Amino acid sequence: MSSISLKYPPQPVVTAATTVQRPVKVAANLRRRLTERSIETLLLLAALVSVFTTLAIVAILVWESIVFFRTVPLLDFLTDTQWTPLFDDAHFGIIALLSGTLTTTLVALLVAIPFGTVLAIYLSEFAPFRVRELAKPFLEMLGGVPTIVYGYFALLFVTPLLQKIHPGLPGFNMLAAGLVMGIMIVPYVSSLSEDAMRAVPMNMREASYAMGATRLQTALFVVTPAALSGLASSYILGISRAVGETMVVAIAAGMQPNFTFNPAEPAATITAYIVQVALGDLPHGSIGYQTIFAAGLTLLLITLLFNIIGHLLRRRFREAY
Repeated sequence: MSSISLKYPPQPVVTAATTVQRPVKVAANLRRRLTERSIETLLLLAALVSVFTTLAIVAILVWESIVFFRTVPLLDFLTDTQWTPLFDDAHFGIIALLSGTLTTTLVALLVAIPFGTVLAIYLSEFAPFRVRELAKPFLEMLGGVPTIVYGYFALLFVTPLLQKIHPGLPGFNMLAAGLVMGIMIVPYVSSLSEDAMRAVPMNMREASYAMGATRLQTALFVVTPAALSGLASSYILGISRAVGETMVVAIAAGMQPNFTFNPAEPAATITAYIVQVALGDLPHGSIGYQTIFAAGLTLLLITLLFNIIGHLLRRRFREAY
């Protein structure tokens, strides 16, 4: 009897309650699958919104720029040193706007990259816990200040301060705008750089200490090279932020296109010109109106170039731990 009971185990008793629970479980599983599928679809649609928005922006810029380049030769657009599309003697040399954009960006990066990197090294390797927790919110607050506030700060405070050092400095200049842009970008660079440095494994620091290195030597020659891909990402973000800045340069640098790389002179950037024309009363479809799309496409290509460079740097120096 015992062998028979082992060979044929007792079957579960099927009752009326069991037969009722089976359809309930099937319905619950079906509802769960439908809920999960609907959430996945919603998240997919949310992700596709950004893709479609980007594609729509690119399509509009390219389409309107094609209309512009049917009238203005591409060679003149790239080589002419004057940008006067709203004058009777119209010139369409984007290099006049590019010089102002690149000059203010360079001044901003000369401020943001050194200060942001040093601040990131301090917060990551030297700052006590309480100092770090206190400094991070202030950096985030600094990054959240409206850019128009920075613009008036550059015009009403930084420019008069620079004029005391350099009396011949005009009221509108790229130097003050670039310095304030650099201050504005410091939180972005320092925050991302600190995150990249804190992601470096602690055993690399401990190995450096075991070899007799100091904390400063470890931070400079071990942690910083190991976090180079993250640092490159923060620098590229800072460059993109500086290239696309509008209000600071529109208020402090002047809005007169000027082909110069001297930061002590006034000039207009691509974004400042777009704001200037967009606030005007140019008729839709005119050549002056089409210039904002050509300038916007140029700005988009510059930003894309920097992002490609950043992607290549991340792939080249990426470390997997």
